[in-house]
Amino acid sequence: MSPTLIHLDRVTLGYGQKVILRDITVTIRQGEYFGLVGPNGAGKTTLLKAMLGILKPSGGTRTATHPEGRPLRFGYVPQRDSIDSVLPYTSSAVVMMGRFRQMGLFRLPGRADTAATLRALAHVGVEDLGAKVFRDLSGGQKQRVLIARALASDPDILILDEPTNGMDLTSRTAMLELIDGLHRRERLTIIMVSHLLDDVANHVEQIAIVEKDFFRVGDVREILTPAHLSALYGMPVKVDSLHGHYVVTVGGAHESN
Repeated sequence: MSPTLIHLDRVTLGYGQKVILRDITVTIRQGEYFGLVGPNGAGKTTLLKAMLGILKPSGGTRTATHPEGRPLRFGYVPQRDSIDSVLPYTSSAVVMMGRFRQMGLFRLPGRADTAATLRALAHVGVEDLGAKVFRDLSGGQKQRVLIARALASDPDILILDEPTNGMDLTSRTAMLELIDGLHRRERLTIIMVSHLLDDVANHVEQIAIVEKDFFRVGDVREILTPAHLSALYGMPVKVDSLHGHYVVTVGGAHESN
């Protein structure tokens, strides 16, 4: 079994006196592809903050460490619309921001930083966009550059916040295939956050479903059952498999899988 990187043990999470999630246990292992799915406002961001160590649990415990004993390095990919596109940064300059931790305060980029930036751009297939202004890129290109920025930081865990939000079907498919490739080739530990169940369920290995008054976490095959999803949505749900992909149908009669 792969080493544990993050473990939340029966944690209670919230802000002040307001409890958002209670008695939550989650484990992230090295090399795992983990999905966190649920609607806005259900607690996904709260849970993610606890994983990152930004939010301290009011109950239970959080442990997080690399097998070598050092602190974990996180590569965070925000939603692309949250990036300020007013300033005319080139794509290379945006990716170079991922090197600031290694460079140190007030230091100029060195050869290693430049090489890491070029490698990261090539890794996501946009090495030809380095000189392009970030704000002028398409949505899919911007997302790839932001992933490259996270990769340039040499992360132990890559965290993607709604990576396909606002994309058309072709761009969504290409982005999910890119993320799959990073996990498959590099065995990179990935946490993908999304409100789209299909995006998560058909790609990750472990999944956590976060809804108001509902939380389930485990292997995708264990979580995506008619019983769990019917309880979640409050109506009958059917789960089928088509060409190796989950197909979730809400409403109507269903059979247990």
